[in-house]
Amino acid sequence: MRDSAAAPVIAAQGLGLTFQTNDGPVHALRDVSLSIGKGEFVSFIGPSGCGKTTFLRVIADLEQPTAGQITVNGMSPAEARRARAYGYVFQAAGLYPWRTIEGNVRLPLEIMGYSRAEQTERAARVLELVDLAGFGRKFPWQLSGGMQQRASIARALAFDADILLMDEPFGALDEIVRDRLNEELLRLWHRTEKTIGFVTHSIPEAVYLSTRIVVMSPRPGRITDVIDSPLPRERPLDIRDTPEFIEVAHRVREGLRAGHEDD
Repeated sequence: MRDSAAAPVIAAQGLGLTFQTNDGPVHALRDVSLSIGKGEFVSFIGPSGCGKTTFLRVIADLEQPTAGQITVNGMSPAEARRARAYGYVFQAAGLYPWRTIEGNVRLPLEIMGYSRAEQTERAARVLELVDLAGFGRKFPWQLSGGMQQRASIARALAFDADILLMDEPFGALDEIVRDRLNEELLRLWHRTEKTIGFVTHSIPEAVYLSTRIVVMSPRPGRITDVIDSPLPRERPLDIRDTPEFIEVAHRVREGLRAGHEDD
């Protein structure tokens, strides 16, 4: 969990991002200030177009802010990217169909110049971590959607970055599969102690997974509330029926509503 004495892993101050378009400027983010500590699981939730994915992309150096400052592990996002400080999991699994699951997981390691032996060892380790041991020789089309997304997570974990950025990775899956992957992701977080930034549209998912929930307003994306979760670290799925869970979900819902009213 957070250590207030430690330097934040991710620190944004007065962050803004404006896209210039043919129809005029689009203000995607405005005055976003947030610190994320080592080992936190922080979810970003808000309506479509509120800037939550944009903020994740700024952390990953996939977008450049037009105002304010942001550091990742004390470096600029560009320096953090070159230092391989994070793994990124996209909404779609994005696996190459002509490569086996192991081959997909090995791809970033190949690009980074790891030896063949280390590629094999790391791929086997992360596939076991996401409960896909024994599926390395399969091709993506032979796996279910949930298994493909687990393979995508394994690929992001392969080079052992301390930060895992996840952009709505389970949004396209049915509720039963999504619940199971939520449980598995929590177990993975407990085992690895990584810092996770997670984008979602689902209030129950955000509350179930997170140590903190960042509620964002419609464009221009602003933070309307940051909610510290009172839930215990160990969270069975039926914790969602408890008064504590329902109370946090209610606060998230109120934060989303307030963001709309302020727009």
